[in-house]
Amino acid sequence: MIEILLEQKPDVNLEQLKELIEEKKRKIGAGYLTDQGALFLVAADLGASFDNVQRTKRGIKDLYIGARDLDLTVRLLSIYPIRVFTKKDTNERIESRTITVYDVGGSIKARLWDNLTHVIEENSFKPGDLIQIKNCYVKSALNGKPLINIGEGGNIYPYEGNDTSIPDLDGITSNIDSVRAEKENAVISGLIGSIPRIIEFSDSRGERKKSLQTMLSNESGDRKLRVALWNVDEDSLPRFFQVNFPIRIIGARIKDGNLQYGNGDFEIHGDEGTIIELKEKPEDYEVHTIRIISDGRSDNNSVNYIGVDKDKNLVYVTLEGLKSNNVNLNSVMDCIPSRIFGNMVFLKEDSYLELVENNSLPRIEECVSKIKDIKTVGDSYIIESIILQQPNTTQVNTKNGELVSVTDTLIGDDTGEMRLVGWRDSSAELERLKVGDRIRIIGAVLNTGREGKLELTLRKDTLINNLL
Repeated sequence: MIEILLEQKPDVNLEQLKELIEEKKRKIGAGYLTDQGALFLVAADLGASFDNVQRTKRGIKDLYIGARDLDLTVRLLSIYPIRVFTKKDTNERIESRTITVYDVGGSIKARLWDNLTHVIEENSFKPGDLIQIKNCYVKSALNGKPLINIGEGGNIYPYEGNDTSIPDLDGITSNIDSVRAEKENAVISGLIGSIPRIIEFSDSRGERKKSLQTMLSNESGDRKLRVALWNVDEDSLPRFFQVNFPIRIIGARIKDGNLQYGNGDFEIHGDEGTIIELKEKPEDYEVHTIRIISDGRSDNNSVNYIGVDKDKNLVYVTLEGLKSNNVNLNSVMDCIPSRIFGNMVFLKEDSYLELVENNSLPRIEECVSKIKDIKTVGDSYIIESIILQQPNTTQVNTKNGELVSVTDTLIGDDTGEMRLVGWRDSSAELERLKVGDRIRIIGAVLNTGREGKLELTLRKDTLINNLL
């Protein structure tokens, strides 16, 4: 806005303009005007206008709250789901959608209304596409930042041509090693550095949501950033999503790290508008061989098992809509999964599954870890240990006000001791144990707990068997 005004009034310099802004704020009264509000009044005194600036000159860096009748050429960065709500006074059904766009000068969110909410699918728009936004205006978002509003009279079109001044997604992609500061709407690439996990949580309204938690690593593996995507839709994630896959995260926020949850380095946070893109397409028809090491547990139309692969890694197998009569403890299966998410394998009706004889795969006794060797946060382990302390149960208030049961105890083997924790339903699994019990824990996950100390956490499908 200052640049526009100085162009229109060359007899006024920057220092004079700043003085006029401060004078206007003093005269109107402290607390009534922001610098931007004062600038509007100064512009009126000087006979300058922000409304007659040629539309073609405007980019994201030139936008200000109150700007109207804008035409913008931008690239699409991220796309949020359509939201539907009803007006209380008229019961009118309203649709709204948010997108994020960028140009060479920056990025900004835009709000689409009613019929325009479907323009993304109608034009098969995807991140990186050049688009033309017609007849929009800028308002203040709830966080006070500028927000493009595209309502009645506005429109979005595919951009005809190739505006080389706006870099494509490759041109704005950063790698892990270049992350040195906080940033909004970032595009960052790297390797999946830990087993990705889907974690359920309650939002501020008590609704159950899911988050994706993993680490993003550089090529050498000597730098890892924690990744947390909130309100994630599992169906929007790639079908094959495993450790060491090269990915690109589009539309995320880089923020300072929290030692309570990570290594203290920067963190990558996203939401339902964030996109994870595989940099290389994996082979769809790779055969996986798995030995089943647990009995099946039924859950609606699916049966869940725990298995191990040839490298002694734990694998969680879900059979959905498939007959499981012949799958038993110690069965070995060759399969082509419908989906792989970290160490979770999903076999559906379109999957290949055959039970085979294969004595080369390790048995459960060969996959037991000693406590001293449990080191990789996010990995699942099999442990044989003794209960050293009476399990203690407390009620904990989460950040969102949810009251949940948490039980913890101390386990040990001949190499060391470690805290074992169960949340919610898993809390009852620990409550039944007593000091001196010898147990085998199948599928506990290593996490960073209180005071940054490592601890084992029960998953909802973790098994605890008493040993004689």
